[in-house]
Amino acid sequence: QVQLVESGGGLVQAGGSLKLTCVSSGRPFSSYAMGWFRQAPGKEREFLATISKFAGNIYYADSVKGRFTIARDNTKNTVYLQMNSLKPDDTAIYTCATGRTSSDLFYGQMDYWGQGTQVTVSS
Repeated sequence: QVQLVESGGGLVQAGGSLKLTCVSSGRPFSSYAMGWFRQAPGKEREFLATISKFAGNIYYADSVKGRFTIARDNTKNTVYLQMNSLKPDDTAIYTCATGRTSSDLFYGQMDYWGQGTQVTVSS
């Protein structure tokens, strides 16, 4: 069993930045890939970014490439999502998830996920 707790969401103006944090517990953190997803009201869940167990492979959705950066610290059981140049369309609940591989997460195959943190971007 893996527990994931996200934090760092909030209200920010367009063009601003936020850094999301996801802390994992329950299993050795380096045993799984990590990813970030989001879901806006009335929309389907959207893949954002994934990072492999030792950060050798990183993938981004086109919608966030160049603006968002995923990183992990295996010594702290933590994955981060640095979000820059935020837009109102980025408003959503952001969730971290574990996966067997970063490719699995890229295709939406998650093993565990957290409750999410709300990000609201005002215009």
